Order: sequence, then structure tokens, then C-alpha cells
Amino acid sequence: MVLFLLLIVPLIAAAIAFAARRRSVMEAVNICAAALTFLLALTLAGSILSSGTVSAMSDLLYADALSSLVVLLVAFVYLACAVYAVGYFRDDEKSGIFEDGIVGTVSIGKLREYYALTPLFVSSMLLVALSNNLGIMWVAIEGTTLASVFLVTYYGRPNSLEAAWKYAIIGGVGLSMALFGTILTYYSAHTVLGTETLAGLNWSVLVTKASQFDRTTMRLAFILILLGYGTKAGIAPMHTWKPDAYSEAPVPVAAMLAAAMLNCALYGLLRFLILTSRCLGPEFASHLLIIFGLLSMGIATPFVLVQHSFRRILAYSSIDHCGIMVLGLGFGGPLGVLGMLLHMTFHSVTKPLLFFCVGNIQQHLKTDQFRKAKDGLIHAMPVSSAVLLMTTLAVTGSPPFSLFQSEFTILRAAFDGSHFVPAVLFVTFLVAIFAGFLIHIARLVLGPDPGVPDSETCVWKKYSLVGLACFVVLMGFWLPAPLYALIQGAAHIVNDVR
Repeated sequence: MVLFLLLIVPLIAAAIAFAARRRSVMEAVNICAAALTFLLALTLAGSILSSGTVSAMSDLLYADALSSLVVLLVAFVYLACAVYAVGYFRDDEKSGIFEDGIVGTVSIGKLREYYALTPLFVSSMLLVALSNNLGIMWVAIEGTTLASVFLVTYYGRPNSLEAAWKYAIIGGVGLSMALFGTILTYYSAHTVLGTETLAGLNWSVLVTKASQFDRTTMRLAFILILLGYGTKAGIAPMHTWKPDAYSEAPVPVAAMLAAAMLNCALYGLLRFLILTSRCLGPEFASHLLIIFGLLSMGIATPFVLVQHSFRRILAYSSIDHCGIMVLGLGFGGPLGVLGMLLHMTFHSVTKPLLFFCVGNIQQHLKTDQFRKAKDGLIHAMPVSSAVLLMTTLAVTGSPPFSLFQSEFTILRAAFDGSHFVPAVLFVTFLVAIFAGFLIHIARLVLGPDPGVPDSETCVWKKYSLVGLACFVVLMGFWLPAPLYALIQGAAHIVNDVR
């Protein structure tokens, strides 16, 4: 019942928001749906910790510790964005941004578009994690694209349409490769499925027989899956849609793309990685993952150093973090997988806060360009600026914040596996990105009073920042035992078959 409710609650919220005629109704429905989804995700996590797996609808829906972790992270990001979106879109409405300064029915129509499409986007992401059938999982990932591409075009600017077009085309090509990879996975397994052909794409069935798959076909299948779902995750060189989409989408949408959808794409990759490792051994996939992980970090580094837009710098930060997680999988072993899942968890908590801070600054200054922004914003926007500086340290892996722990765990995995050259490159890229990120943000936040009018009167935006910032700081010192047990369970699922 919990699996079914997780999928149906956002759909009901989308239907109510589409029929609503008042902004307050849409906001209330979205927050209530997000809160209920998060409670259901917690309930599912508790069930997984006590019973191991949960299934429904003749095993079409299936959850283990790995899928439960992804569901929990998606629900958390959804809840954080739902609270922040209230103040964000009220500010947009006051500024008349939707159409030539006119506020009224046009604004309500645009709000209805956001509050109806966002739950559909969330429901698609939850279906990715809860699908036992790898074909349905592919359909769900395609569904995330269909829902989110209209959110990228939300403001209707020429740049927004260009970004959505690039996102749709590049993502479509990537998902086509993922579809071929899924078909080849089934082909490699069909000779050993026997009477279970009807469930031939169910992961719970495939994983028990993966060692008997056709090895040559499985090699090609994993390469296509890596390129396909890697495109959706933004692994270099398939990353080029990210900077445009992140800079043009509304901030709550960009935060969900960066923190929630990224996890879903990596989840899809993980499921196939487990099958590939059981069939071929860990070395084949490991070498590919290390190459693509280092390439992602390496490409992100110079763009962070020379970046002029504080929305686009967040996109390259996500490309970097995606590379870090892929590297963790490539290094493998108990520490590599554990470090990757810890990094996924901590990144999902920290990255939305970075987007919220930047969103506040962009709305106040009416620009996302460093050269057009006034230095010393901490005088005019003390809360957003202080939290932005703190979150910059957190997202770049500075101690004592939680991402330092996961990055250090991945580095230990590199040395344990004798990956010395990748380890040196890993540290080099981390230091360079830390320096570039901190220089940009410190110049924006610190300095003499620029004389910019004070802001931060919206309690929704202010307290969503403060609440999430407290959570980010807390996780640097304390990881709840049930959450860590869930992460360990997810790591065991990956390591048990590698």
C-alpha cells in the first residue's frame, strides 16, 4: 500500500492544482503532498529496515534498501522545494515577471503550470526507484524528461526555449541508447530465463541469473546504459544540456533537477552495474566508470574557474559531483560504494540550499551575472549571503561538513584499490574547484556596503533557508542511525553481487 500511495499522492496533488483557481490552494496542496510523500518515504524506509524488501502489484513495484534511499532523497528534496517555492513564486508574481508586468490571471495560469507539472515530475522520479521492471524504469525516466522539459521553458524566454530544446534532444538521444541497452540486457538473459520469460525484465529475477548472461552482449549493453543514463545524469561529455537548463528553469525546478533527478539517473545506472558486475566481474565496468568520472570532474574544473553566471556555476558543480559519485563506483569495494551513497545523500541535502540562496540573490538583483552584481551583499542580504558562503564551503567538501566525509571515503577507496593516479587527479580537481568556487562567492558576498536596498522580508524564503542550513550543519556532525543503516543496506546490495 505504501508503494502505491507514494506514486498516487503526487498525481492527486497535480489534479487538484490543475483544477484550482487560487494561488493559496495550489501552495497548500503542494506542501501537503510533499509532506505526505516524505512521511510515506520514511514509512517505506522503516519497512525496509525491518523486513528487507517490499513488493506490490505482482512484483511490478519493488523496493529494497537502495530504492528506498532514492525515494527518501527525492521526497526530501520535493518537500524542501515545496516550502521555498511559495516565497519564490510570490516574489515572481509581485515583480510581474510572467508577462509585461501584468499581474493577475496570467500569473495564476503560470502558477497552475508549475504546481501541476511538479508533482508529475516527482511521481515519475518515484516510479524510477520503485519499478522492478527495467523497461518500466526506462519509461519512468523518460517521463521525468517530459514533465520537466515544460518546467525548463517556464518563463518563455528565447534562452529558456533553447535550453529546453537542448535538454529534450540530448536527453532523447541518451535515453534511446539506454533503451537499446535495456533490450540488449534482456537479449543476453533470454536463454537462461526459462519459464520466467514474462518477468524477464524484472530486476529481482535478472539479478539471480546474471552470472549466466551472454558476456559479449552484456558488455555492449552496459556501454549503452552508461552513455544513456549518463546523459540523463550529466556525465561528461554528455553534460552540455545542464548549464542551460539549470540557468533557465525556475530555482525550485533547477534544485530538483540537480539533487533529485540526478539520483534517479544514477540509480538506473546502478541497477545495470550490479547485473554487469555479476556477469563480467567488476573490472570491466570499473575502468569505464573511472574514465568518465575523471572526465566529468576535469571538464567541470575550468568552467568553474572562469564562470560569469552564478546559476551556471551550480550546473558545473553538479557535473563535478556526478563525476565524484561515478568515481566512487569505479573505485569499487565496500568503501567506494559506501562513499558514493553517502555522497548522494549529503549532496541531496546540500545542493538545494545552494540553489535557494542563489535564487534569492538573483531575484533581488535581477541578474545572475557576477560582473553585474554588487559585491558585499552580506550587508543587504545577511541571511542569504551568510548561508550561501557556508553552503559553498559545504558543497566543496570542506570539513567539518558532511561532503568532506564522503569524499574522503571515496579517496580511501582509491588508495585501497591501488588507483594512485586517479586518486591524485581526484584531489587536484577537488582543490581547484574549491578555490574557484570560493573566490567567486567570496567576492559576491564579502566587501564594503554596496548601497543595495535591504531585502529578505519574505518569511517563506528566509526560514526555508535557515531550516535547511541547520540541517546541513547538523549532518556534518551527526548522521541518524536509521539513515546510516539504510545506506549500509543499499551498499550491501551493490557489493554483494560485485
